[in-house]
Amino acid sequence: MKKFILAASVLMAVYSCKKEGAKTETQTETIAEVPKSSNKIVTLNGGITEIVAALGHEKEIVGTDVTSTYPESLKATAKDLGHVRSMTIEPIMAVSPTLILASDKDINPELMGKIKSSGIKTEVFKQEFTVDGTKKLIADVAKAVGNTDYQKLNDKIDADLKQVQPIPKKPKVLFIYARGNMLMVSGKNTPMASLIEIAGGENAVNDFEDFKPLTPEAVVKANPDVLFFFTSGLQGAGGNEGALKMPGVAQTNAGKNKKIIAMDGGLVSGFGPRLGEAAVELNKLLIENAK
Repeated sequence: MKKFILAASVLMAVYSCKKEGAKTETQTETIAEVPKSSNKIVTLNGGITEIVAALGHEKEIVGTDVTSTYPESLKATAKDLGHVRSMTIEPIMAVSPTLILASDKDINPELMGKIKSSGIKTEVFKQEFTVDGTKKLIADVAKAVGNTDYQKLNDKIDADLKQVQPIPKKPKVLFIYARGNMLMVSGKNTPMASLIEIAGGENAVNDFEDFKPLTPEAVVKANPDVLFFFTSGLQGAGGNEGALKMPGVAQTNAGKNKKIIAMDGGLVSGFGPRLGEAAVELNKLLIENAK
């Protein structure tokens, strides 16, 4: 089981490796009025990074973790500090931050201990993969950077979610994380399971939490109507043809009907200001594949 947990932790790097930087057609607007600040911010979570940037504080970000792939402009201005599971304190100290913002998900305990003992102002936020949880995270991050004008971001999420169309017969969707030889399926209480439900689908696997290695038996038992991948994962697996050859897939409704969809990893898993956009995009893909 420990191996599975470790594998699932490694999976969090997906929540957007630097190759997953594709922009969506609709981008989150930044807040026009931004309080002056002398902060030098390190953000250790992709969703938090997006929130800080959307609030208009992108120029204050000096370092990010590997999941922070959006906005792409950060690549030129903020140092990539690695993944929070393996990150050390030295790269963080090298960028001389005055504020560190992190999520309670997946951070290496040793690193957190050293951050706390460093004396640098640090905020660690509880991250819940729900609409309300995302709105609260936006409010909490805004408070941490000294910005009270965050409601526009939450209003945009609501406006986007109104575009999600009901799907009469909810498709069973199986998210498969593919990276190299690693194939994992997403159970309940994961960002992907939550987004699938927000977008009008049903997560195909609900008898375990987090992620487990893909097995032919589990795939056949789940019998999904649609297979769901990160774009980079599907490409690395050999595209649609490679996905259809995965263990057990040919025996499922998704395999028989060749129903496969893919989205940008950062958009899918960020649960930040673009949550509504992600739900709308997935909703459209599910409706198209229901035909």
